[in-house]
Amino acid sequence: MSPRRSYDQYCSAARALDAVGDRWTLLIVRELLGGPRRYTDLHADLPGVSTDVLASRLKDMERDELTTRRRLPPPGAAYVYELTSRGRELLPVLQALGEWGAPALGERRPTDAVRAHWFALPLLRGLDAAGAGEGLVEVHLDEGRFHVWLGAGEGPLYGDGTAPREPDARLTLDTRTCEAMSRGTSTLLDALREGSVDVAGEGTLAKALREV
Repeated sequence: MSPRRSYDQYCSAARALDAVGDRWTLLIVRELLGGPRRYTDLHADLPGVSTDVLASRLKDMERDELTTRRRLPPPGAAYVYELTSRGRELLPVLQALGEWGAPALGERRPTDAVRAHWFALPLLRGLDAAGAGEGLVEVHLDEGRFHVWLGAGEGPLYGDGTAPREPDARLTLDTRTCEAMSRGTSTLLDALREGSVDVAGEGTLAKALREV
């Protein structure tokens, strides 16, 4: 394992960047906030990263105690990577970066990759601002489906595909609404009040979102 590169500055921001300032590291954290992932899954959802760079970053993150690696029991028998509690503490950092970077998104470029679950973190910010409380929300986008756990103190914050149980609410958004919210030109509250988000479900959470 290569030695850690350091700014050699007695500054907490510099120390933090020693650990997470390399290209791809925070995006790996973004993926692992969705729960344990195999190497092949991470590579598939990080288009543009080389296999060598991904392997190197994962080793560095394990050394810095941001992630752990464990072997699944049979019949899976594959290794998965997951965040430690310290790695999970990077959630507000990613949330702040996402909010700060929203105005720079602009229109989607032809070369831009997209995955439905990349909208999970901005959506969680929006649901929190809307006072949605706690629960499981299934989200339907033009790019696919994912689900988010509101108020999850532990475990995954989101997952690909349909919810593992009956969700407390289902949200359906079109691409235009998603992109406006991602750029910060609209909020979830705005979209709910304008009727740009379809809310389905009879639970308390769904009713609360319909009444904002």
